[in-house]
Amino acid sequence: MRSRLRLPNRSRRLTTGLAAAATLLLAGCTSASPAPGSGADADLGAYLGQELDWGGCEGTATSAADAELFANPALECASVAVPRDYDEPEGAKVKVALLRLPATGEAEGSLLIDPGGPGGSGTSLVASTVPLWQASPVHERFDIVGFDPRGTGSSTPALDCYTDEESDAGDGPRFGAVYDITSAEQAVELAQRCADGSGGVANLVNAGSKNVVRDMDIMRAVLGDDQLTYLGYSYGSELGAMYTTTYPEKVRAVVLDGAVAPDLTASQFRLSQFKGLQARFDDLAALCAESPDCVLGTDPAATNDRLHEIVRPLIETPAPTAGGRAASVWDVYLGISGGLYSEAKWPEVISALTALGAGRADEVLALLDGFPDLDTSIAVRCMDWPRLTPAEHTALAREIGHVAPMFDLDVFTAGNYHSECEAWPAPPTRDEPWLADAEGLPETLVVSTTGDPATPHEGGIAMAQALGASLLTVDGKQHGAYLLGGSECVDDVVNAYLLELETPPTDARCSL
Repeated sequence: MRSRLRLPNRSRRLTTGLAAAATLLLAGCTSASPAPGSGADADLGAYLGQELDWGGCEGTATSAADAELFANPALECASVAVPRDYDEPEGAKVKVALLRLPATGEAEGSLLIDPGGPGGSGTSLVASTVPLWQASPVHERFDIVGFDPRGTGSSTPALDCYTDEESDAGDGPRFGAVYDITSAEQAVELAQRCADGSGGVANLVNAGSKNVVRDMDIMRAVLGDDQLTYLGYSYGSELGAMYTTTYPEKVRAVVLDGAVAPDLTASQFRLSQFKGLQARFDDLAALCAESPDCVLGTDPAATNDRLHEIVRPLIETPAPTAGGRAASVWDVYLGISGGLYSEAKWPEVISALTALGAGRADEVLALLDGFPDLDTSIAVRCMDWPRLTPAEHTALAREIGHVAPMFDLDVFTAGNYHSECEAWPAPPTRDEPWLADAEGLPETLVVSTTGDPATPHEGGIAMAQALGASLLTVDGKQHGAYLLGGSECVDDVVNAYLLELETPPTDARCSL
């Protein structure tokens, strides 16, 4: 699923690390590309030599929430130009937004950060976690730099398909088990709307992760770093893994937190995520059942049915809110899913469901407001993943209902579905599996939480094996652990790696 505060502007919302990472539920897997040839890199000299004009951040915010965060005088902002199409570097340019918290000491380099998605804003993540970084020893020696991948956040041009008002009214594609696209005509309309709203087909078809990875190498050079120091959460772990295999000689340190399984197809990965969400919902229901007035009841075996009873009326009649915006059944499930990403938020989910059972939807929408923009996620993934046929897409919806019965409503699983990417104006740029085979890679660090609902622990193990990376296993029920999980053990291990390139011993383990 997908990152930013939903009001006042859905496509430019404040991102928190965990919410940004939550966007992965909407995402399939991507695949790494071969390293670009020396000739292609030679064409990028003008980009690699540009100088950044750091200044205040207030004018770069694209929402009221970001404006408040970006007004922090400790922060500096700039943008870096990259080619829209790397096959035509002399052509149109894309501006990628950067936000940095300068090191308190003499900077030894930059720590580049992506919070997940696709659609997560790294500028918002850094701005919203300034106190955490200011308490970190990494900040003493490194500039903390968040970036908004092309089409995201403050980067331009933006990737937009529907206006906020249209999306709030349910006019755009809605996500349950799969997107609610049930005809070829709807798929064509979506592709056309995305092309129109994103400034043309060329912006749309150059949005994939392959180009983002090449953008990252330009950022590294422009920031003045001979080698990349990088932290990627969730989908950001894909970008970090792809960079490592594409530019191994340019890697200093890469941390992949909430790592995506590199050995699964997009459909297999999505199923693993829904299994993880169901497991965490079962845990939440058990917690709720400890109270005799639990909105989900006190019988764990009946929890899914009880949830269906609460939400089924919203299929025909969305629930009103005090602000005038109605909450649909799709909104409710996105909100619940977001709340499941951190055990600390489970009481908020229970409270929101209790209020919803009484006809009040405001709390559910508050949970939803952590998700990023669906438009960006669709645009990136349509260039990343292989496309399913209608029969395959329909079968996937049915299987999701089987592995995650909390989602097994007819409106989510009983239709005949078409891929949201069916009419996309260009074919995907990657195959499956998404991570290229490589040997002799630099030492990297994977952080994987045992009860992660969005990127299951098995995927973290597979990522570490694929990269020959060190693995830090974290016992807990949360998506994303470093700096965000409140674990001194986790933070110490990652800090030692980022600062001194010290990797943890085999079988290293922490808890949240």
